[in-house]
Amino acid sequence: MIITATPLRLAILGGNTDFPKYFKKYGGAGLTATIDKYIYCIVSKRFDKDIMINYSIKEIVNDVKDIKHDLVREAMKLIGVKDGIEITFLSDIPSEGSGLGSSSALVVGLLNALHHYKNDPVTSRQLAEEACKIEIDILKNPIGYQDQYAVAFGGCNLIEYGKEITFRPFELNEECLLLFYTGIARKTTDVLSKLKLNKKILDKNKSLVYRAGKEMLSVLLNESWEMKKKLNPLTTNKDIDTMYQTAMSLGALGGKIIGAGGGGFLLVVVPVKDQYEFRKYFSLKELPFHLSRHGSKVIFNSL
Repeated sequence: MIITATPLRLAILGGNTDFPKYFKKYGGAGLTATIDKYIYCIVSKRFDKDIMINYSIKEIVNDVKDIKHDLVREAMKLIGVKDGIEITFLSDIPSEGSGLGSSSALVVGLLNALHHYKNDPVTSRQLAEEACKIEIDILKNPIGYQDQYAVAFGGCNLIEYGKEITFRPFELNEECLLLFYTGIARKTTDVLSKLKLNKKILDKNKSLVYRAGKEMLSVLLNESWEMKKKLNPLTTNKDIDTMYQTAMSLGALGGKIIGAGGGGFLLVVVPVKDQYEFRKYFSLKELPFHLSRHGSKVIFNSL
């Protein structure tokens, strides 16, 4: 049996500049941080030749091509695992539609587990590259490269996208960051289907990344949120706007919806001295977290 733990991530600044249509021409940059909430992938060898997959439903098939879960099917095909295997996914939070990069965390963690299942050493960069190949090149999902690299490598980083994808460690003060669930789940690909890659706005979005560390994060988050809404009409709605405005009225200095938008989690900046009163009156369910320094890793291997 092999178990991998892959962290979820906060996409803080530079959203959508990781889309290949943009960064392959102009270069992109994003500020991301992984947190101590994980997607777990458990892989074990079966006595028979069946393939069993356990997630929100259970699949039992005889052939890889019959697997309904797109990410599992393509990962098994890519790594060359054909049969006699059981794969189970667990999550620290209900991950579907969270905006925390759960789909990429799932495929990165699965690839990590399958490589070790075949006794095949693998690097973080290879995991990210293979995850991008599956999600973007093969499945044609309308997403960027940020999530795969963020969760494969882990930590808080300024990631630059170009001919090569490079990392610079970044110090982030987590004490002032609070994360709340909006209660709205949405499918990322549905939201991103309405995204318009406006170069002028994306250039401004990229510039926010390089202003981080020099200017207040709360101000940058607010600017990022305003630009995010201009790129995609599905990023927000009346309920989300009300949540955001309520947070600001209760003392938050800045914030934004994490991920594609339309639901998921709201990240806000609240001074430590004001957090008790903020939590007292803000009605959304909080997800307490700490930053994680590690990317996808094997936490158990009995093979």
